[in-house]
Amino acid sequence: MNVELIPHVGTASFRLGMPFDQAMTEAPAWGRVDHAPAGGRPPGKWVVLNEPYDFEFVLLFESERHEELTGIEVWRFRKESADIRFLLDGVDVFRTPSEDLVQLLESRGHEVVESDYGFDEVPALGLRFANNSSFEYPTDDEGDPLYYDYVLLSDPKQT
Repeated sequence: MNVELIPHVGTASFRLGMPFDQAMTEAPAWGRVDHAPAGGRPPGKWVVLNEPYDFEFVLLFESERHEELTGIEVWRFRKESADIRFLLDGVDVFRTPSEDLVQLLESRGHEVVESDYGFDEVPALGLRFANNSSFEYPTDDEGDPLYYDYVLLSDPKQT
């Protein structure tokens, strides 16, 4: 399965700016809602766990007043054999070594900056990449993760 990561738009059937109720209607197609804030309405984070592929979408609703999807976190699958690809302009962001992905993005004219928190960000695309889970993924000779395990899609115009 291929899942497109579309900057400033969204991923899978989730779209930035999508109303909360519509996002919750789409969620079961991607997995079960594994975690939701008390009260059941925004603001907060809703975790959609896809068990067949063992990955997560975290749907961010940061405004109580507007109840619109403001960000989508995608957490990498945990099984290396998973038959799923998360594609950004044709490139698998979770199977391309992170250093190579940064170079590829820069070669395509995108500025990649390291944030104060250690994330690699592509501000013009509203993307943030990180290696920040506690799961064991493939590492290089120094023990550093080879791949990103997290990507955040957001659109500053909508927050």
